[in-house]
Amino acid sequence: MFNWVKTAMLMAAITALFIVIGGMIGGSRGMMLALVIALGMNFFSYWFSDKMVLRMYNAQEVDENSAPQFYRMVRDLATRANLPMPRVYLINEDAPNAFATGRNPENAAVAATTGILRVLSEREMRGVMAHELAHVKHRDILISTISATMAGAISALANFAMFFGGRDENGRPANPIASIAVALLAPIAGAVIQMAISRAREFEADRGGAQISGDPQALASALDKIHRYASGIPFPTAEAHPATAQMMIMNPLSGGGIASLFSTHPATEERIARLMEMARTGRFD
Repeated sequence: MFNWVKTAMLMAAITALFIVIGGMIGGSRGMMLALVIALGMNFFSYWFSDKMVLRMYNAQEVDENSAPQFYRMVRDLATRANLPMPRVYLINEDAPNAFATGRNPENAAVAATTGILRVLSEREMRGVMAHELAHVKHRDILISTISATMAGAISALANFAMFFGGRDENGRPANPIASIAVALLAPIAGAVIQMAISRAREFEADRGGAQISGDPQALASALDKIHRYASGIPFPTAEAHPATAQMMIMNPLSGGGIASLFSTHPATEERIARLMEMARTGRFD
C-alpha cells in the first residue's frame, strides 16, 4: 500500500512540474499546449512501446515447442496470478536480465535473455518471472510509460524555455534568469521523480512476485546472482538504449553515490533484505 501511495504522490508531482513549466513558458495557453503534447506522447508510447522495445532487443517469440520448460513455467505462474497467458520472448544476450512490456494484461509480453536462463536455477527463474508478471498485474508498464514520457516532455519544454524564453499571461517576455534556471533544474527534477517512481514500482513487483510464486527467497537468491554476474558481462543493447533500463529486473546501467538518485532500481541489497524478511515472517504486506 505504501508503494502505491508513494507512486501516486510522485505521479502528481511530475505532472505538476510539467504544468508549472508550461505555465512559465506561455501562461495558461502554455499549460494547455504542454498538456496536449504530453497526452499525444503518452498515447503513442502506450500503444506502440512494447513493439518498439522488443524490436530494439531483437527478441524472438517462443512457444511450448521451441522453449518448453521456460514457456510452461510462465504459463503456470500466469495461472497462479490469474492473468492471461502473455507472449513469451527470448533475447540472445549473455547478460542476465528480464523484463515485461505491453499496455495491459491482455496484451502483455515477458522476455528473458539467454544469459539469465543459463545463470539461474529453475527455482530462481520462477522467482524472476513471477516478478515480471507482478509488473503486468499492477499495470506498471502504463505507469512507467507515462512517467518516462512526462520526464521527456519536461526536458523538451525546458530546452524550449532556454532557447526561446517564455512569456507571462500578458505576453511579456519572462525573466531570462528564471528561464535559464528552469531549463537547468526542471529536467533534473523530472528525472529524479521518474526514477523514484520506477524504484517504488520495483519494490512492489518484488512483493507481488513473491506472492505469486510463494517463494520470496527464490527471488532474493536470483537478484543476488544476477547482481554478481551482470557486473562483469556487457549488455550492449541496453547501453545503446538507456531509456529501457527501467524495464529490466536489474538496472544494467546502475551506479553508486549520487547516481543512486537517478537509478531506475532500488539497491539490490535492500531488495534482498525485504524479500528475506518476507520469507522469515511469511507476510507480503
